[in-house]
Amino acid sequence: MNEDFWVFAYGSLIWKPGFAFNEAQPAKLYGWHRSMCVLSTHYRGHPTKPGLVLGLDRGGSCLGLAYAIAADQAEEVRRYLHEREMITAVYQPCTVPLRLLDGRRVQAYTFTAKTDHPQYAGRLARTEACRLVCQGVGKAGTSRDYLAATVAHLDALGLADHHLHHLLRMVDAVPQPNATSACPA
Repeated sequence: MNEDFWVFAYGSLIWKPGFAFNEAQPAKLYGWHRSMCVLSTHYRGHPTKPGLVLGLDRGGSCLGLAYAIAADQAEEVRRYLHEREMITAVYQPCTVPLRLLDGRRVQAYTFTAKTDHPQYAGRLARTEACRLVCQGVGKAGTSRDYLAATVAHLDALGLADHHLHHLLRMVDAVPQPNATSACPA
């Protein structure tokens, strides 16, 4: 069988996939929603000052981007994604049914948040989410830059996420350089 391997992106994979693909299509995932629910202790934070990044959390739905990868590249892309996303094992790799916005239905590889992992933050008060984004600095940069890039790229795709917009406005309202001060409500 020579079918494409699909990957569902809902956060940084949208703006920094790191692999070649044959096609990118807006897609909807049912049963999961995009959430700032993962404490980042590596890429966008530190164990003593975690940042906050996205995960797929149970319930609702999520608009994102589906990438089609040639079948002969599937294992290489899967290995790359595992190395990138599974540093602390806060995510669960899985295959999910997607509806591409052009009407096609595909199975796609993605990463959901493990609710029993110590880095799973769950549903946070907005002020706490803001505080974590403000303080998060890791090997790949700041949580704020991660959030801003995700918002910008979702907007460019016509997939605006009003929850992320609101959080970004809160973060950007925090006076600098003391970004760890209390975030506005």
